[in-house]
Amino acid sequence: MLTAHSVDQVRHAEAALMARLPDGELMQRAVSGLTAECVRLLGRVYGARVVVVAGSGDNGGDALYAAARLARRGAKVEAVLLDEARAHAGALAAVRAAGGRVSAAGEWRYSGADLVLDGVVGIGGRGGLRPDAAAAFGQIQAAENSFIVAVDLPSGIDADTGEVAGPAVHADVTVTFGTYKPGLLISPGAEHVGDLCFVDIGLAPYLEGGGDPVLEALEAADVEALLPTASAESNKYRRGVVGLAAGSPRYPGAAVLATGAALRSGAGAVRFVGEREVSDGVLARYPEVLIGQGRVQAWVVGPGIGPDGADRVAEALAAEVPVLVDADGLAALAALKPQDRDRPTLLTPHSGEASRLLGEPWSAERIEASRLAAVRELADRFGCTVLLKGSTTLVADPGSPTVRVNRTGTPALATAGSGDVLSGLAGGLLASGLAARDAASVGAYLHGEAARDVQRRHPGRQLIAGDLVEALTAAPAAPVAPATTETSAAPAPSGNPATAGTPTPAPRRPR
Repeated sequence: MLTAHSVDQVRHAEAALMARLPDGELMQRAVSGLTAECVRLLGRVYGARVVVVAGSGDNGGDALYAAARLARRGAKVEAVLLDEARAHAGALAAVRAAGGRVSAAGEWRYSGADLVLDGVVGIGGRGGLRPDAAAAFGQIQAAENSFIVAVDLPSGIDADTGEVAGPAVHADVTVTFGTYKPGLLISPGAEHVGDLCFVDIGLAPYLEGGGDPVLEALEAADVEALLPTASAESNKYRRGVVGLAAGSPRYPGAAVLATGAALRSGAGAVRFVGEREVSDGVLARYPEVLIGQGRVQAWVVGPGIGPDGADRVAEALAAEVPVLVDADGLAALAALKPQDRDRPTLLTPHSGEASRLLGEPWSAERIEASRLAAVRELADRFGCTVLLKGSTTLVADPGSPTVRVNRTGTPALATAGSGDVLSGLAGGLLASGLAARDAASVGAYLHGEAARDVQRRHPGRQLIAGDLVEALTAAPAAPVAPATTETSAAPAPSGNPATAGTPTPAPRRPR
């Protein structure tokens, strides 16, 4: 399980670790990992042009120390200082001693580089880039072939939430230290990160007593462990029967897509309940489906039922089984009070549906900008597990301090019918016996992996929802986040659960 911690948790852990280390040792561990990643990216350091834009404090110090090490290996280094009087004194001296050039940001003009280090502000930063930093990175990001490496996180994004409240750096690679930060994994901040490299500095043991992580993300092994498996004693009822109240004459395709995904979820059977013309279409496509009322272990209600489906939602919520409510079904929730149920309930809104559920001041735009706060508000207000779909999918339980984030997927999932596939898949996992949080998280993981699988096999082809259903026949649990690497700068492996299973791509030279 990958985990991410808050700024306060990181600060407390760093203080505890630094109390046991020689002065400056923790920074040098971070610098070692950062330098190693820069060397990997450059391929050849001697003669390479490196620019570091440095603010005050330790983040600027990390960047400057790394630049000094590169300069000692023959790189041509220029340090651009936002405030020389507040720059990290030891790191700045190291740059000068290594032959690096130092410039003031207000007088500086970008003339190209093989690699640019963003050391403007670290995890304590709030708000967007200040004017001098924004002007410097405006020049850099406007230039062709500039390659930016962010130190710990891209400057201008909120480390705790991923919110972006002004100009922010768009990195090609982000090198983060000690633990992942929530803002690296949640949009809109996640869209500024680029490839993500983790540097182990030995912080994990000091995070363990500091409270639950803010975020966690399933990895391949976690999904494999959670997926239900058939045994010799299994039958369709033991494996779970999922009921689908989906589709309508106006939206018959939603029923077909949700059914196809449910059939491939691992559930023992799918029971479809709907208008005759819709059920006929489902049965023609999937003769395995049971038609009409009967025994189920979970319900999925809402995909494609149209605006007049409140009775179908009420009937599902009255059942003594877990229920997933999606799409048109969400419109009926306010009057039905799902928080009064004593069985698991899973809601799967996108930002527009979430906005209608929450009302003012939660516009869809605010939800997209503040996804972590929004998913927590939804879960607490409705007393249900909530899967908030969108640029990064989040899963929250009411009152839980830890939210799950899904790291699979692709922007191509923003296509008609994709949500119907997710509903059928997660509903089938509910019927198989998974808790609502696990059904949502595993469903989102497999849904995203299916999309990536389609794009790998058919590059350049427009993804449609039906492709996802077919891709779900493939074995799940391909490695997640192929753009993530891990480097250890600690003296011995720390066992940080945040780093387990992250693959390392081959070295490459910046574009």
